[in-house]
Amino acid sequence: MDVIGNNIANVNTVGFKSSSVNFSDTFYQTLSPATGPNATTNTAGTNAKQIGLGGLVASITTNVTENGGTTTTNRALDVAINGESFLVVNVNGEQYFTKSGALNVDPSGNLYCTTNNGIVQGWMADDDGNIIKDIATDLKIMTAKQTSAAPTATTAETILGNIDPNDKNLTPVYGDDGTTIVSGGVPMTFSFYDKLGELYTVKMMVTKDEVADDAAENSLVPYTVRVADVYNSEGKSIFLKEEPQTDGSIKYVNSGAKITFGTGASFGVDDSVNGDGIENGVNTETKEFRLKSTQVPLLFNSKAGTFAAVDAKYTVGANGTEVTPNRTNKDYAKTCINFSVVQGDDPQHVGNDSTFPQYDAANDNGGIELDFSSLTQYSKGGTCETTYKRGGQDGKNAGNYAGTMSGISVDDTGKVYGKYTNGETKCLAQICVASFSNPSGLEAEGDSLFKASLNSGLFDGIGEEVSKTGSFTVGALEMSNVDLASEFTSMITTQRGFQANSRIITTSDTMLEELVNLKR
Repeated sequence: MDVIGNNIANVNTVGFKSSSVNFSDTFYQTLSPATGPNATTNTAGTNAKQIGLGGLVASITTNVTENGGTTTTNRALDVAINGESFLVVNVNGEQYFTKSGALNVDPSGNLYCTTNNGIVQGWMADDDGNIIKDIATDLKIMTAKQTSAAPTATTAETILGNIDPNDKNLTPVYGDDGTTIVSGGVPMTFSFYDKLGELYTVKMMVTKDEVADDAAENSLVPYTVRVADVYNSEGKSIFLKEEPQTDGSIKYVNSGAKITFGTGASFGVDDSVNGDGIENGVNTETKEFRLKSTQVPLLFNSKAGTFAAVDAKYTVGANGTEVTPNRTNKDYAKTCINFSVVQGDDPQHVGNDSTFPQYDAANDNGGIELDFSSLTQYSKGGTCETTYKRGGQDGKNAGNYAGTMSGISVDDTGKVYGKYTNGETKCLAQICVASFSNPSGLEAEGDSLFKASLNSGLFDGIGEEVSKTGSFTVGALEMSNVDLASEFTSMITTQRGFQANSRIITTSDTMLEELVNLKR
């Protein structure tokens, strides 16, 4: 009755496992032993005469293997275990096991079980979000480091859209040398983050070249793309510096910023022009200037209207010198142009000390790779329409600004993710589980906790992924597996058995009384 009462009392306890009692008969008083048949006397054998002395509790078995019903809570940190495994929790320095998945985060940033205050055990992730499976440890998921997401620099861009060959704005204007494009073209932009999370915008200009004989024979239509300006998050050009004057006016001067576009050669403002309010290539009042930008040819298939390749040779500078691209990877160089800011408007930050991702010629990587392969050249009413997305074709390396943690969630494999205000989601840790060869051998400790025993098997200290034995249902809890109908049936059976057995005492008492009366 104690066991049945405990089951019924915990019918709504999260993760509770019901118990059942098994009885066995106890000692026997043997009045005479069994005898075999006697051929001499021609008598048959007799069975032993034994009087049973009642029953006793043989075992109290916990029904661990049967899952309780799942109730939906819609809490991101509630998990129900589908299977025979247990969560591992640390209570006062000792490891216990529980089916209660009502989790939360304590003031120290630990993931803990609210029904017993045990700190959930598992494996932490490294800085890249990779789970390091080692000895199970306390899951600290809200440390000072984890509550913020550091900014990351953009290292890949995908240029999208259509360049309409009939757009009149594609006509270039050449300089005195007849080869350098000084104005004209259709603007094309993309934005990127530096290592500090500041957003910059690059303005490029696309023009249509005259089709050479060899290009016409190969059905190729050449265009040229060049960089016109780079703006910081305030919309100001990095190539200009403001110098306040004594009369309250602002004088704009060359900041000395340098960039690369397609080649390893850096360039900035064309400072060869001076006079008439122009100093070092910058009009001090109107802020007008021209970059010595590399002119990179883009080739399109005239028959299909699709992008063909970035030309293998670039033209740079006023003299139209041909140089090779800085990327040596031929397949990559066919579709991509490398861009980098090698010196910003602050001349102290250059090269590896710069906040901008730099191209590494030794390893042939770095900088920002601009992928033009998604561009088309279809006729669409004489207007070019282009856009971009940060990141490569796979969406990776898009970069981001700094963010703070805005939420935590758990997936069905037990991985804990932090969500941040900059839109990033980062894996912080993974909850481990423990399974036992004989889960019914676990010892109940109260507070929905179980402890390993010699008959259950011991925990190896590492644990395993829940996917090996089941899964997690997120936003739900496993309730008690108590079957009220079965418990009431057992209660009635126990009561009737006790009631019937108690009649033995009253009947025996009456018989003894009659025995005493015989003497009278």
